[in-house]
Amino acid sequence: MFHSRWSALLALASLLASASAHALGTVAGTTIENTAQITYTVGASTLSTTSNTTTIRVAEILDVAVTLNSSTVTVAPGAVSQRLVFTVTNTGNGTETFSLAGLSALTGDQFDPTPATNFIYLDTDGSGDLSGPDALYAPNTNDPTLSSVGAGSSIRVFVLNDIPNGVNDGDRGRSQLTASARTGVGAPGTVYANAGDGGNIDAVVGTSGASSQLHGEYLVESLQVSAVKSQVVLDQFGGQRPLPTARITYQIVVTATGTGSASAVNFSDLIPANTTYVAGSLTLNSVALSDTTGNDAGEYATTPNPRVLVNLGNLTAASGPQTITFAVTID
Repeated sequence: MFHSRWSALLALASLLASASAHALGTVAGTTIENTAQITYTVGASTLSTTSNTTTIRVAEILDVAVTLNSSTVTVAPGAVSQRLVFTVTNTGNGTETFSLAGLSALTGDQFDPTPATNFIYLDTDGSGDLSGPDALYAPNTNDPTLSSVGAGSSIRVFVLNDIPNGVNDGDRGRSQLTASARTGVGAPGTVYANAGDGGNIDAVVGTSGASSQLHGEYLVESLQVSAVKSQVVLDQFGGQRPLPTARITYQIVVTATGTGSASAVNFSDLIPANTTYVAGSLTLNSVALSDTTGNDAGEYATTPNPRVLVNLGNLTAASGPQTITFAVTID
Protein backbone atom coordinates (compact mmCIF):
# COMPACT_ATOMS: atom_id res chain seq x y z
CA MET A 1 0.00 0.00 0.00
CA PHE A 2 3.01 2.30 0.42
CA HIS A 3 3.06 2.98 -3.30
CA SER A 4 -0.67 3.37 -3.54
CA ARG A 5 -2.39 6.41 -5.05
CA TRP A 6 -3.60 7.51 -1.62
CA SER A 7 -0.07 7.50 -0.20
CA ALA A 8 1.02 9.69 -3.08
CA LEU A 9 -1.84 12.12 -2.41
CA LEU A 10 -0.91 12.29 1.28
CA ALA A 11 2.65 13.17 0.32
CA LEU A 12 1.35 15.90 -1.98
CA ALA A 13 -0.89 17.26 0.77
CA SER A 14 2.13 17.57 3.04
CA LEU A 15 3.96 19.45 0.31
CA LEU A 16 1.00 21.78 -0.17
CA ALA A 17 0.90 22.63 3.52
CA SER A 18 4.47 23.91 3.40
CA ALA A 19 4.17 25.77 0.10
CA SER A 20 5.27 29.40 -0.02
CA ALA A 21 4.15 32.20 -2.32
CA HIS A 22 6.82 31.13 -4.79
CA ALA A 23 6.54 28.46 -7.47
CA LEU A 24 6.74 24.97 -5.97
CA GLY A 25 9.86 22.85 -6.45
CA THR A 26 10.15 20.03 -8.96
CA VAL A 27 8.55 20.76 -12.29
CA ALA A 28 5.39 18.84 -13.13
CA GLY A 29 6.03 15.82 -15.35
CA THR A 30 9.56 15.26 -14.05
CA THR A 31 10.34 11.52 -13.85
CA ILE A 32 11.74 10.25 -10.56
CA GLU A 33 13.38 6.80 -10.77
CA ASN A 34 14.85 4.69 -7.96
CA THR A 35 16.69 1.37 -7.95
CA ALA A 36 17.89 -0.34 -4.80
CA GLN A 37 21.19 -2.32 -4.66
CA ILE A 38 22.12 -5.16 -2.33
CA THR A 39 25.63 -6.56 -1.82
CA TYR A 40 26.32 -9.76 0.11
CA THR A 41 29.02 -12.37 0.62
CA VAL A 42 28.68 -16.08 0.06
CA GLY A 43 31.80 -17.96 1.03
CA ALA A 44 34.68 -16.20 -0.60
CA SER A 45 32.52 -14.43 -3.14
CA THR A 46 31.05 -10.95 -2.92
CA LEU A 47 27.84 -10.73 -4.85
CA SER A 48 25.35 -7.99 -5.63
CA THR A 49 21.86 -7.65 -6.95
CA THR A 50 19.52 -4.82 -7.81
CA SER A 51 15.82 -4.36 -7.33
CA ASN A 52 13.42 -3.46 -10.00
CA THR A 53 13.33 0.27 -10.87
CA THR A 54 10.37 2.24 -9.64
CA THR A 55 9.26 5.20 -11.70
CA ILE A 56 6.93 8.05 -10.87
CA ARG A 57 6.14 11.33 -12.62
CA VAL A 58 5.64 14.44 -10.50
CA ALA A 59 2.03 15.62 -10.52
CA GLU A 60 1.09 19.23 -11.25
CA ILE A 61 0.08 21.55 -8.43
CA LEU A 62 -2.43 24.25 -9.41
CA ASP A 63 -1.66 27.44 -7.49
CA VAL A 64 -1.84 31.15 -8.23
CA ALA A 65 -1.31 34.45 -6.41
CA VAL A 66 -2.68 37.91 -7.22
CA THR A 67 -0.75 40.84 -5.76
CA LEU A 68 -1.43 44.58 -5.92
CA ASN A 69 1.27 46.84 -7.38
CA SER A 70 -0.52 50.18 -7.24
CA SER A 71 -1.08 52.05 -4.00
CA THR A 72 -4.40 53.77 -3.35
CA VAL A 73 -5.25 55.71 -6.52
CA THR A 74 -6.44 59.27 -5.92
CA VAL A 75 -9.23 60.31 -8.27
CA ALA A 76 -11.65 63.14 -8.93
CA PRO A 77 -15.41 62.79 -9.47
CA GLY A 78 -16.11 61.93 -13.10
CA ALA A 79 -12.56 60.75 -13.87
CA VAL A 80 -12.38 58.01 -16.52
CA SER A 81 -10.16 54.95 -17.11
CA GLN A 82 -8.47 55.12 -13.71
CA ARG A 83 -5.94 52.30 -13.50
CA LEU A 84 -5.19 49.71 -10.82
CA VAL A 85 -2.13 47.51 -11.36
CA PHE A 86 -2.00 43.85 -10.30
CA THR A 87 0.44 41.00 -10.84
CA VAL A 88 -0.76 37.45 -11.47
CA THR A 89 1.86 34.81 -10.60
CA ASN A 90 1.77 31.07 -11.24
CA THR A 91 2.87 29.65 -7.88
CA GLY A 92 2.34 26.04 -8.92
CA ASN A 93 4.92 23.73 -10.47
CA GLY A 94 3.68 23.48 -14.05
CA THR A 95 2.69 25.60 -17.00
CA GLU A 96 -0.89 26.75 -16.55
CA THR A 97 -3.40 29.03 -18.28
CA PHE A 98 -5.40 31.40 -16.08
CA SER A 99 -8.75 33.05 -16.63
CA LEU A 100 -9.26 36.57 -15.27
CA ALA A 101 -12.32 38.36 -13.93
CA GLY A 102 -12.85 41.86 -12.56
CA LEU A 103 -15.48 42.98 -10.08
CA SER A 104 -16.16 46.57 -8.99
CA ALA A 105 -19.34 46.11 -6.92
CA LEU A 106 -17.81 45.24 -3.55
CA THR A 107 -18.76 45.80 0.07
CA GLY A 108 -16.77 47.84 2.56
CA ASP A 109 -16.41 51.00 0.49
CA GLN A 110 -18.44 54.17 -0.10
CA PHE A 111 -19.02 53.84 -3.86
CA ASP A 112 -18.81 51.34 -6.70
CA PRO A 113 -16.40 52.29 -9.49
CA THR A 114 -17.83 51.73 -12.96
CA PRO A 115 -15.86 49.25 -15.11
CA ALA A 116 -14.46 51.09 -18.11
CA THR A 117 -15.58 50.01 -21.57
CA ASN A 118 -12.12 48.45 -21.93
CA PHE A 119 -11.91 46.93 -18.47
CA ILE A 120 -8.87 44.64 -18.25
CA TYR A 121 -5.56 44.85 -20.11
CA LEU A 122 -2.56 42.50 -20.14
CA ASP A 123 0.90 44.05 -19.92
CA THR A 124 2.03 42.09 -22.96
CA ASP A 125 5.07 44.27 -23.61
CA GLY A 126 6.29 44.00 -20.01
CA SER A 127 6.72 47.76 -19.63
CA GLY A 128 4.75 48.06 -16.41
CA ASP A 129 2.69 50.87 -17.91
CA LEU A 130 -0.43 50.72 -20.03
CA SER A 131 0.80 51.37 -23.57
CA GLY A 132 -0.10 50.71 -27.19
CA PRO A 133 1.19 47.13 -27.48
CA ASP A 134 -0.74 45.96 -24.41
CA ALA A 135 -3.64 43.65 -25.19
CA LEU A 136 -7.24 44.15 -24.15
CA TYR A 137 -8.17 40.99 -22.25
CA ALA A 138 -10.84 38.80 -23.82
CA PRO A 139 -11.92 35.78 -21.73
CA ASN A 140 -11.20 32.40 -23.33
CA THR A 141 -9.34 34.15 -26.13
CA ASN A 142 -6.07 35.48 -24.72
CA ASP A 143 -6.03 34.03 -21.20
CA PRO A 144 -2.39 34.31 -20.02
CA THR A 145 -0.37 31.09 -19.96
CA LEU A 146 2.32 31.22 -17.28
CA SER A 147 5.21 28.89 -16.58
CA SER A 148 6.23 27.96 -13.06
CA VAL A 149 9.71 29.49 -13.21
CA GLY A 150 11.50 32.58 -14.46
CA ALA A 151 10.18 35.73 -16.06
CA GLY A 152 7.29 33.88 -17.67
CA SER A 153 5.76 32.94 -14.34
CA SER A 154 3.92 36.24 -13.86
CA ILE A 155 2.20 39.02 -15.78
CA ARG A 156 0.99 42.48 -14.86
CA VAL A 157 -2.69 43.16 -15.33
CA PHE A 158 -4.34 46.59 -15.53
CA VAL A 159 -7.92 47.07 -14.32
CA LEU A 160 -9.57 50.30 -15.49
CA ASN A 161 -12.60 51.96 -13.90
CA ASP A 162 -14.55 55.20 -14.33
CA ILE A 163 -15.43 57.25 -11.25
CA PRO A 164 -19.09 58.32 -10.82
CA ASN A 165 -19.85 62.05 -10.73
CA GLY A 166 -21.85 61.87 -7.51
CA VAL A 167 -19.06 60.74 -5.19
CA ASN A 168 -17.96 62.84 -2.22
CA ASP A 169 -14.61 64.04 -1.03
CA GLY A 170 -12.88 61.26 0.97
CA ASP A 171 -15.03 58.44 -0.43
CA ARG A 172 -13.31 55.15 -1.23
CA GLY A 173 -14.21 52.66 -3.94
CA ARG A 174 -12.83 49.17 -4.55
CA SER A 175 -12.25 47.02 -7.62
CA GLN A 176 -11.13 43.40 -7.56
CA LEU A 177 -9.17 41.07 -9.84
CA THR A 178 -9.56 37.28 -9.70
CA ALA A 179 -7.25 34.79 -11.45
CA SER A 180 -8.26 31.11 -11.70
CA ALA A 181 -6.53 28.08 -13.19
CA ARG A 182 -8.27 26.96 -16.38
CA THR A 183 -7.57 23.31 -15.53
CA GLY A 184 -9.82 23.63 -12.50
CA VAL A 185 -10.34 25.11 -9.04
CA GLY A 186 -11.59 23.70 -5.78
CA ALA A 187 -10.66 22.75 -2.26
CA PRO A 188 -6.93 22.13 -1.70
CA GLY A 189 -6.14 18.54 -2.63
CA THR A 190 -8.86 18.27 -5.28
CA VAL A 191 -7.56 15.99 -8.06
CA TYR A 192 -8.09 16.46 -11.79
CA ALA A 193 -7.08 13.06 -13.16
CA ASN A 194 -4.65 13.09 -16.10
CA ALA A 195 -5.15 16.85 -16.49
CA GLY A 196 -1.62 17.87 -15.57
CA ASP A 197 1.11 19.11 -17.89
CA GLY A 198 1.41 16.90 -20.96
CA GLY A 199 -1.34 14.57 -19.79
CA ASN A 200 -0.87 11.22 -18.04
CA ILE A 201 -0.24 13.01 -14.75
CA ASP A 202 -2.76 14.35 -12.31
CA ALA A 203 -3.31 18.02 -11.53
CA VAL A 204 -3.87 18.67 -7.83
CA VAL A 205 -5.35 21.91 -6.47
CA GLY A 206 -2.92 23.74 -4.19
CA THR A 207 -3.40 25.83 -1.08
CA SER A 208 -4.78 28.80 -3.01
CA GLY A 209 -7.68 26.71 -4.30
CA ALA A 210 -6.17 27.39 -7.75
CA SER A 211 -7.84 30.82 -7.57
CA SER A 212 -6.69 34.11 -6.04
CA GLN A 213 -8.35 37.49 -5.73
CA LEU A 214 -7.38 40.91 -4.42
CA HIS A 215 -8.85 44.40 -4.57
CA GLY A 216 -7.34 47.80 -5.15
CA GLU A 217 -8.81 51.07 -3.95
CA TYR A 218 -9.66 54.52 -5.27
CA LEU A 219 -9.76 57.58 -2.98
CA VAL A 220 -11.77 60.62 -4.04
CA GLU A 221 -9.82 63.84 -3.56
CA SER A 222 -12.07 66.62 -4.77
CA LEU A 223 -9.69 69.50 -4.23
CA GLN A 224 -11.00 72.72 -5.72
CA VAL A 225 -9.11 75.95 -6.31
CA SER A 226 -11.07 79.20 -6.31
CA ALA A 227 -10.10 82.81 -6.93
CA VAL A 228 -11.86 85.93 -5.63
CA LYS A 229 -10.88 89.32 -7.10
CA SER A 230 -11.48 92.81 -5.75
CA GLN A 231 -10.29 96.29 -6.69
CA VAL A 232 -9.62 99.64 -5.00
CA VAL A 233 -9.41 102.94 -6.95
CA LEU A 234 -7.40 105.95 -5.82
CA ASP A 235 -7.57 109.08 -7.98
CA GLN A 236 -5.14 111.99 -8.09
CA PHE A 237 -7.42 114.07 -5.91
CA GLY A 238 -7.49 111.57 -3.05
CA GLY A 239 -10.88 110.23 -4.05
CA GLN A 240 -12.02 106.91 -5.49
CA ARG A 241 -13.20 107.98 -8.93
CA PRO A 242 -11.90 106.15 -12.04
CA LEU A 243 -10.29 109.19 -13.65
CA PRO A 244 -7.42 109.13 -16.12
CA THR A 245 -4.12 108.63 -14.21
CA ALA A 246 -6.07 107.11 -11.27
CA ARG A 247 -4.53 103.96 -9.79
CA ILE A 248 -6.43 100.68 -9.55
CA THR A 249 -5.05 98.11 -7.11
CA TYR A 250 -6.29 94.56 -7.72
CA GLN A 251 -6.34 91.88 -5.04
CA ILE A 252 -6.87 88.21 -5.91
CA VAL A 253 -7.24 85.59 -3.17
CA VAL A 254 -6.59 82.02 -4.34
CA THR A 255 -7.88 79.28 -2.01
CA ALA A 256 -7.69 75.48 -2.17
CA THR A 257 -10.46 73.52 -0.44
CA GLY A 258 -11.07 69.80 -0.05
CA THR A 259 -8.56 66.96 0.15
CA GLY A 260 -5.60 66.17 -2.04
CA SER A 261 -3.08 68.39 -3.75
CA ALA A 262 -3.16 70.66 -6.79
CA SER A 263 0.22 70.73 -8.50
CA ALA A 264 1.85 73.42 -10.62
CA VAL A 265 -0.77 76.07 -9.84
CA ASN A 266 -0.10 79.09 -12.05
CA PHE A 267 -1.84 82.47 -11.78
CA SER A 268 -2.22 84.69 -14.84
CA ASP A 269 -4.05 88.01 -15.15
CA LEU A 270 -4.19 90.18 -18.28
CA ILE A 271 -3.57 93.89 -17.85
CA PRO A 272 -6.90 95.55 -18.81
CA ALA A 273 -7.13 97.60 -21.98
CA ASN A 274 -6.73 101.36 -21.47
CA THR A 275 -4.52 100.81 -18.44
CA THR A 276 -0.77 100.52 -17.81
CA TYR A 277 0.88 98.16 -15.33
CA VAL A 278 2.60 99.83 -12.38
CA ALA A 279 6.12 98.45 -12.37
CA GLY A 280 7.13 96.73 -9.13
CA SER A 281 3.57 96.51 -7.79
CA LEU A 282 3.24 92.72 -7.89
CA THR A 283 3.13 90.95 -4.48
CA LEU A 284 2.37 87.50 -3.11
CA ASN A 285 1.18 87.30 0.48
CA SER A 286 2.48 90.88 1.05
CA VAL A 287 5.96 89.97 -0.24
CA ALA A 288 7.15 91.99 -3.27
CA LEU A 289 7.85 89.98 -6.42
CA SER A 290 10.15 90.87 -9.25
CA ASP A 291 8.74 91.76 -12.64
CA THR A 292 11.57 89.79 -14.28
CA THR A 293 11.16 86.12 -15.16
CA GLY A 294 13.30 83.63 -13.24
CA ASN A 295 14.07 85.80 -10.22
CA ASP A 296 11.20 84.54 -8.08
CA ALA A 297 7.62 83.32 -8.43
CA GLY A 298 6.41 86.50 -10.13
CA GLU A 299 6.70 87.97 -13.61
CA TYR A 300 5.33 90.79 -15.73
CA ALA A 301 5.17 89.70 -19.37
CA THR A 302 4.45 91.87 -22.38
CA THR A 303 3.91 89.20 -25.04
CA PRO A 304 1.66 88.01 -26.46
CA ASN A 305 -0.35 90.40 -24.27
CA PRO A 306 0.66 92.38 -21.16
CA ARG A 307 -0.07 90.30 -18.07
CA VAL A 308 1.19 89.36 -14.61
CA LEU A 309 2.13 85.77 -13.76
CA VAL A 310 2.64 84.10 -10.40
CA ASN A 311 3.75 80.50 -9.84
CA LEU A 312 1.94 79.25 -6.72
CA GLY A 313 3.49 75.77 -6.81
CA ASN A 314 1.57 72.95 -5.15
CA LEU A 315 -1.49 73.85 -3.09
CA THR A 316 -3.49 71.95 -0.50
CA ALA A 317 -6.16 73.09 1.91
CA ALA A 318 -3.40 73.43 4.48
CA SER A 319 -1.63 76.00 2.28
CA GLY A 320 -4.22 78.62 3.24
CA PRO A 321 -5.27 81.61 1.12
CA GLN A 322 -2.69 82.92 -1.35
CA THR A 323 -3.11 86.67 -1.80
CA ILE A 324 -1.81 88.36 -4.96
CA THR A 325 -1.88 92.11 -5.57
CA PHE A 326 -0.79 94.34 -8.41
CA ALA A 327 -1.67 97.81 -9.66
CA VAL A 328 -2.39 99.61 -12.94
CA THR A 329 -3.05 103.24 -13.85
CA ILE A 330 -5.86 104.38 -16.11
CA ASP A 331 -4.49 105.81 -19.37
